[in-house]
Amino acid sequence: MSTYVHSETSLRSDFLDGMRAGVPVVVASAPFGILFGALAIDNGFTVFQTVLMSATIFAGASQMVGLDLFGQKVAPWLIVFSIFAVNFRHVLYSAAIGRRIRHWPTAKKVIAFFFLVDPQYAESERRIANGKDIGFGWYMGLGSLVYVFWILDSLVGAVFGQMISNTEMLGLDFLLPIYFLGLVMGFRNRPLFLPVVLASALGSVVAYQTVGSPWHVSIGALVGIAVAVLAPVKASVARRQ
Repeated sequence: MSTYVHSETSLRSDFLDGMRAGVPVVVASAPFGILFGALAIDNGFTVFQTVLMSATIFAGASQMVGLDLFGQKVAPWLIVFSIFAVNFRHVLYSAAIGRRIRHWPTAKKVIAFFFLVDPQYAESERRIANGKDIGFGWYMGLGSLVYVFWILDSLVGAVFGQMISNTEMLGLDFLLPIYFLGLVMGFRNRPLFLPVVLASALGSVVAYQTVGSPWHVSIGALVGIAVAVLAPVKASVARRQ
């Protein structure tokens, strides 16, 4: 009995720790969620459709891409591939986090991967770097808080964003790049940070000019991965010589 009580107490404590870690994420992502809600209404979505999209897709950048594509009445397969291109980074996230939670039951892994958005990955990696394990309680404390507030932010934007006649006048389109830049800078102390980031940025720019959007996101990520994989190999070869 005492073991069960201790386990419940530990789970509750981890959950609260996760929620505390999620507070800065909620504050930082709020303008982006509100902006999405406002833009969704501008693109012909109803309030219900806006909230439903946030609740089921739960991927900010992909939702923005979806808004543009739905408005253009393009083929469904093109929408799917475009969103896949933007969300390809989540394949990399799941590969990195998956090895940390391989001991979890399958059902918990499925739930965890649904909540694996950018800040969830960044905070999980930060926790690992601090020498702590990723527990299901902590993970869900963070994930559920971000999820609930993302939906609420979308609702606020959808309801009150209609009061703004022209959302583009606010100049909030810079929020997404700044948001991701903040996440990237959180890894600035990692080995090979600078060459990987520079290679990824260069690859993304070249891909944007040649292949086009949104594929430049995935291509830039792959270039960065290639540098990260090859750099240690080159270093080891140099040491042997």
